Amino acid sequence: MISTSHSADKRVIPGTPIFDGEQAIKGYALNAMCYSFNDEVNRNAYRADPLAYCRKFNLSAEQTAAVLAMDVLALLRAGGNIYYLAKLTGIHHLNVQDIGAQQTGMSVADFKAMLMMYQDL
Repeated sequence: MISTSHSADKRVIPGTPIFDGEQAIKGYALNAMCYSFNDEVNRNAYRADPLAYCRKFNLSAEQTAAVLAMDVLALLRAGGNIYYLAKLTGIHHLNVQDIGAQQTGMSVADFKAMLMMYQDL
């Protein structure tokens, strides 16, 4: 049996959802949907009607809203695993810098500039 209780030793990183067993259970449908994007026919079905595709996988209202807004932080909070979410963000032509900018609240240009500061370290 999988326990979803909070333990005293659960790590807390402010602003960072930890993908643990509880999040895996919460995000199962979302991650299953993202996994389906391995097949082109599924990517095309999603592109044709994202809302219907979300409904096909019985996503929660929170997950559906996050998908439709392409809000990566909300997707992570809704149980999304970044490795599966990469399949979804790829459909929307978002790259790692786009996602990093969302996660830090920066513009993409500012996020890229910040990365350049560290290139010679």
